[in-house]
Amino acid sequence: MRASLIQIAVNGDEPVEARRLRVASTVREQAGADLVVLPELWTTGAFAFEEFDACAEPLRGPTYEAMAEAASDAGVWLHAGSVPERAADGQLYNTSLVLSPAGDLAAAYRKIHRFGFDKGEAVLMGAGDELVTVRLPETTLGLATCYDLRFPELFRGLVDAGAETLVVPAGWPERRRSHWTLLARARAVENQAFVLACATAGTHAGVPQAGHSVVVDPWGEVLAQAGADEEVLTVEFDPAGVARTREQFPALKDRVLGLPAPRR
Repeated sequence: MRASLIQIAVNGDEPVEARRLRVASTVREQAGADLVVLPELWTTGAFAFEEFDACAEPLRGPTYEAMAEAASDAGVWLHAGSVPERAADGQLYNTSLVLSPAGDLAAAYRKIHRFGFDKGEAVLMGAGDELVTVRLPETTLGLATCYDLRFPELFRGLVDAGAETLVVPAGWPERRRSHWTLLARARAVENQAFVLACATAGTHAGVPQAGHSVVVDPWGEVLAQAGADEEVLTVEFDPAGVARTREQFPALKDRVLGLPAPRR
C-alpha cells in the first residue's frame, strides 16, 4: 500500500482559497497512491483561534468540494485533514473528512479531545463523541486528531472496532516535537498497528509548527519521517504486517483492564 502524507505549510499571509487550490493541485499529483493524508485545520491553522468562526464551513462546504474533486481526479482515498465545521445548530467542531476515490464522503470524525484547557479550541469548539473507522480495500483506518494522540484509550477503542492503520492529522507545536514522535510510536506499539501522523509546517498565529510527519509500523519502527518544512512524505507499507505482528506477539489477547466485566 502506498501512502502520501502532505505536510502543508500554513501561514497567515496566504488566503484560504489560494491554499485550497494549491493543496488540491498537490493531491492530484499523488495519483498512483492508495491513500493521501492532509494535516489538521490546514485551511486556517490550528492555533489561529480567531479565524475558526470566520472560516467555519458546513460538512460539504468549499473544502469538501475542492478535495472531493481532487480525490476523484487522482483516484485516491483522501483523508482531507480537518476543517472548522459549523453544524446545523451553529456549533463549531474540528472535523476530519475521508473521501473515496470517487470523491464521495466516506466518513467524518469530530475531534473528541479539544486542546487548550480553558481557552482556544477547548472553548470555541464542541467535542465529538463517536469513534470512527473507515474500511479501505487494503486496511481499516481508525481516525484521531492531534491532541487525541495523548489519550491511549481512544486508540484502544479504535482497535476494538477493527482499526489496523491509525491516521492522525495534526497541527502540533514545534516546542513539543519530541512528544509527537514518541506518542506516535507508542500508539503503534501498544496497538500493534500502523500509525500515519501528518503534521503542518509553517507558523500558526505566531506558533511555530513541528512538521516531522511520520509513518510508524506495528513494532514501533519509523518507516519514514519528514523534516520541518513543507513536503510530501510517501511510503510503501504492507497492511498485512498488522496481522503478522499480532500473531507473532499476541499481547492484545492479554488485555484485562478496560474490557467489559464478565457476566456472572
